[in-house]
Amino acid sequence: MGNSKSGALSKELLEDLKSNTKYTETELCTWYQTFLKECPTGKITKEQFEGIYASFFPNADPTDYSRHVFRSFDTNADGTLDFKEYIVALHLTSGGKTLQKLEWAFALYDVDGNGTISKNEIQEIVKSIFNMIPVDDQEGLPEDENTPEKRAEKVWDFFGKKENDKIAEGEFIQGVMENKDILRLIQYDEPQKIKDKLKEKKQ
Repeated sequence: MGNSKSGALSKELLEDLKSNTKYTETELCTWYQTFLKECPTGKITKEQFEGIYASFFPNADPTDYSRHVFRSFDTNADGTLDFKEYIVALHLTSGGKTLQKLEWAFALYDVDGNGTISKNEIQEIVKSIFNMIPVDDQEGLPEDENTPEKRAEKVWDFFGKKENDKIAEGEFIQGVMENKDILRLIQYDEPQKIKDKLKEKKQ
């Protein structure tokens, strides 16, 4: 990983991130300096991560969703995100390739990490995404999507599953790639606000 507390990124980590994300060397080095300023230990805690999300969504409640996002990116399950995990998170949530994004989405929905998704897990994540939609926007949603329960039911029905069935990763990815409606329901597209904020951080 290189020394997370030093002022410069290790060459190894830099090459790794350049080949696995869309970011340039300059962007990565700038972000690393910002990251160290905000997190001198070289790690982001769950609470700090939730704080970042809260600042992005002042008119909604992103707490549950940010916890799930944090869990899905804390790949070594140590309760913190290091710089690499943080950059991969940014990359996947703001512009990764579709397949990568869907692999991440599966990890997000697989709450207990057992390799399959249950109806309860779909309901849990869909509800956390729904809580991020400002109340005014919720009112304009279609009749069959205006509650988290209806949205979860729509996703579950699309996969043609019985109440206690499970969805495997391959099946999930293939199903979502073939249906834009389901893709829309299972993800939260960050609003322009987040994109603007990320641009600010790059400068």
